[in-house]
Amino acid sequence: MVSVSAIAALVLALTHLLSERLKFTSIPRSKWLSFGGGVSVAYIFVHLLPELAAGQEVLQDQVLNFLEHHIYLIALFGLAFYYGLEKAAKQSAQSNRDEEETEMATHNLNVFWLHIASFSFYNAIIGYLLVQRDENVASLVWFTVAMAFHFMVNDYALAEHYHSAYRRQGRWVITFSIVAGWMIGILTEVPEEWIVVLFAFIAGSTILNVLKEELPEERKSNFWAFSTGVLLYSVLLLLI
Repeated sequence: MVSVSAIAALVLALTHLLSERLKFTSIPRSKWLSFGGGVSVAYIFVHLLPELAAGQEVLQDQVLNFLEHHIYLIALFGLAFYYGLEKAAKQSAQSNRDEEETEMATHNLNVFWLHIASFSFYNAIIGYLLVQRDENVASLVWFTVAMAFHFMVNDYALAEHYHSAYRRQGRWVITFSIVAGWMIGILTEVPEEWIVVLFAFIAGSTILNVLKEELPEERKSNFWAFSTGVLLYSVLLLLI
């Protein structure tokens, strides 16, 4: 079954490397980006969050038993963490307009690498979790498809914000992090209760990273494309 997760990791890595070849419009927002966001959110709410509810039982009588009824706090932490990171990036860009050019470039570079480091951590977790899905091929496939759409949305947002810096350096780093996470999953074994915590963190992070791209009014996002993604993937998940 290792080969199946390896293919999944390769698919997600190629998504990062090839997504820049897709020409999306920023305003109004591309229908495909809105559709991809809908698919990602549908997976979280229809498939992953119910798994977290069941996974709370895993934490019972464990070192983390204080989370028995509060696993969703981890999802909330993931959402808040990436919300704070996004605010820091936007505030940096705003405040730097009045700074000296050299200082501005240095500060922006620091924020850029902070952003890349956080998404590398995010991708490494996803790469690791691919291995945990190996026992159920169907579950692995649905997870991979949802994350591929999600990565496409993230790639566009990062490229739009950091331009050539992301294309030259950032995308290679976060692409490698997927493979690194997968390799860690193959070589090591994390206790089951920590797997539940990792899934919770990814759930909250994904919700924030999708909605922050869809909700701003100035983006003129396509509600019908987003809704189609939500409806179509929800139906498919309910049928499996």
